[in-house]
Amino acid sequence: MLTTHPFDDDKLREECGVFGVSGADSAAAMVALGLHALQHRGQEAAGITSWDGHHFHSHRAMGHVAGNFDQDEVIRGLPGDSACGHVRYSTTGETAIRNVQPLYADLASGGFAVSHNGNISNAMAIKRELVRRGSIFQSTSDTEVIIHLVATSTYRTLLDKFIDALKQVEGAYSLVCMTPEGMIACRDPLGIRPLVMGKLGNAVIFASETVALDVVGAEYVRQIEPGEIVIVTGSGELRSVKPFAKVFPRPCIFEHVYFSRPDSIVDGSSVYSVRKAIGAQLAIESPVDADLVIPVPDSGTPAAIGYAQQSGIPFELGIIRSHYVGRTFISPGDQIRHLGVKLKHNANRALIAGKRIILIDDSIVRGTTSLKIVQMMRDAGAAEIHLRIASPPTRHSCYYGVDTPERNKLLAHRLDVGEMQDFIHADSLAFVSINGLYKALGEAQRADIRPQYCDACFTGDYPTRLTDQDENAVEDQFEMLAERVV
Repeated sequence: MLTTHPFDDDKLREECGVFGVSGADSAAAMVALGLHALQHRGQEAAGITSWDGHHFHSHRAMGHVAGNFDQDEVIRGLPGDSACGHVRYSTTGETAIRNVQPLYADLASGGFAVSHNGNISNAMAIKRELVRRGSIFQSTSDTEVIIHLVATSTYRTLLDKFIDALKQVEGAYSLVCMTPEGMIACRDPLGIRPLVMGKLGNAVIFASETVALDVVGAEYVRQIEPGEIVIVTGSGELRSVKPFAKVFPRPCIFEHVYFSRPDSIVDGSSVYSVRKAIGAQLAIESPVDADLVIPVPDSGTPAAIGYAQQSGIPFELGIIRSHYVGRTFISPGDQIRHLGVKLKHNANRALIAGKRIILIDDSIVRGTTSLKIVQMMRDAGAAEIHLRIASPPTRHSCYYGVDTPERNKLLAHRLDVGEMQDFIHADSLAFVSINGLYKALGEAQRADIRPQYCDACFTGDYPTRLTDQDENAVEDQFEMLAERVV
């Protein structure tokens, strides 16, 4: 059977990436290039919608951007000087073509296409009310509630309808939308999910990360501010409105730890430099006498470099990763399935045999990956294995656009650090502290009253209401009471 590689089920995954272009020849081709650069943010599906001044055109498909949008005939079927695209990894809704974005609908004001990065934390509550009033949903994606709220708004202009819709939703969103009037880009008032703006000639570009601007040769202009809506008219005029009450921003801290590519700039900081600083802070907080510092590739590499430079212990590639393994054919049977682990990561045995090693990884989620890698190092002859993690323990689920396991499946929720060390079979285990993480980001420490970032996956301090989760909890309590009565 076809299955995800054993190493791939133990990482937090970003829901998606968005990319939009207004005012460029062959806009869809540029969007396809931008989505290539954002492929790490979602590998389940990809889609592009274009506008040629008269009609909207869409192509959506399961799988990677390569193969779905590299054919000339596909791009020729997406004419126009404006287009938006999306790469998806589902956190809400099933994995199916009907949930692949951009989502599109014909409204009274004309066509409306939307690409969404994030998660609406009151989507189910809104959907129940909309269905009660007669709305018919075509997908199971939380993004569709935005379209219905725009369609049913009683405000006169499309922009006012859009603002009215956004004022009713909770949670995280970075949106790139297309209408016959132009392109709209916005972030939620807390700025949880990233969105940046660039220019290439007369074209205006929006993207989840700056690396996508680099790939198409665009100049980075600035990030879209939290709570800001930027409108690009058909004539190329730019307008900015900020219709929401001002709140203290809480951008996602995990963008710096893992999600963003290391060659991106997030919130004004180089992701690569921040990850090195996290590794250096980890070496200060949790030193250990060892022979080698070894990253778990590829996400642990910058932090491992920082740890090695701070500690003076040599950095080496003790684990070699194959870049040609995505989804693999795994035969039934535990022995063959275990051998499949080595298709993607293999120990550099000649280097690590007899050595005391420090393994650096970005996070521990379920713990299965750490367990397998530590065992791989033991089998290769490592004398001691000290695991260091470049983030605090992940003890809480994310409801803002990250595919997080249920809380009871998070290893750090169930076990303390000592118990986690025993589970993984490491000689020692340590995480960077929450204040150490903030220090690596240039802050003195985490503010207790108004934290500078959304770090709910570490602290449980959620910056918005979680309406759907709260309602589900109440329903679960009623079900438990009913079972006791019976």
